[in-house]
Amino acid sequence: MIASTHRLTWKTLLAFAIIYFVWGSTYLAIRVGVHEFPPFLMAALRFIVAGAVLFAWAAARGEQSPDRRQWTAISLLAILFFVLDYGLVFWAETRVPSGITAVMMAMIPAFIALSEITILRTQTLTLRLALALLAGIAGVGVLASRSSFVGGPPVNSAGALALIVASFSWAVGTVLMRKVSLPPSKVMSSGTQMFVGGIFLSVASAALGEFRNFHPAAISRAAWFSLLYLIVAGSIVAFTAYLWLIHHESPTKVGTYAYVNPVVAVFLGYFLAGESLGLRTILGTLLVLMSVVAITTARAEKTTAPLPAESAANPVE
Repeated sequence: MIASTHRLTWKTLLAFAIIYFVWGSTYLAIRVGVHEFPPFLMAALRFIVAGAVLFAWAAARGEQSPDRRQWTAISLLAILFFVLDYGLVFWAETRVPSGITAVMMAMIPAFIALSEITILRTQTLTLRLALALLAGIAGVGVLASRSSFVGGPPVNSAGALALIVASFSWAVGTVLMRKVSLPPSKVMSSGTQMFVGGIFLSVASAALGEFRNFHPAAISRAAWFSLLYLIVAGSIVAFTAYLWLIHHESPTKVGTYAYVNPVVAVFLGYFLAGESLGLRTILGTLLVLMSVVAITTARAEKTTAPLPAESAANPVE
């Protein structure tokens, strides 16, 4: 019994370490890759491969493939989650530092809360929630403001807008997930969404003319490694750790990655990529994280049932 508990403890710690640090590091990997890869094409390659692997894994376990109705829902969610969310994140990181990108994407729980209030009507606008939302908005405002009071350059306006649209798109997709028919297997559901999302990203990449500017031989080993890291570590290993955790730990504990990932991303960007860590970044990050903690803990207090996989933040970072 003691040995079994000891093994479970080490597995739990390892799984948390993976979703904290691997997912936190994916923003830097994206930043490295999009300096050489066309952004939508890089995202497409990542999710076509990762989605195919997860789909094959689910099929090998005997999981039932989606039916026609489920494929329709998968396609809709693939557009929201992968084209409008990940596609814009990859594109934004050609203009926005990786740490700031992670901080702004941490606003997803705020947009989900707003969607729950206005669309699902499953949550009411309490004083605590209102203050949390205001803190998050203020954090994004600090990052994007052109005021010299906080010092340092503001976030690129086009990149910031893309990240806001990406966050909102993920929130809308999360709300719709609760209303559409999806495969009961999380591996099958996520794998098919990733794969279809990768196909749609390829179409978007072609429409944007990215194929014309893509020369595989000109891509450095570092950029290829960043893509491999995103596929294997970010989308397969970390997602597997995440699935294991949601079956062994409370949703509240697992959801803590939503506010650990941005901190990891900011520090990795600072130490490994020379990104700025001035007053603007620190203040904006603190305000956004205060918002995320308040919103996610408020939601956890209202329900003891497991949250949907995408309710706290992005589960396939």
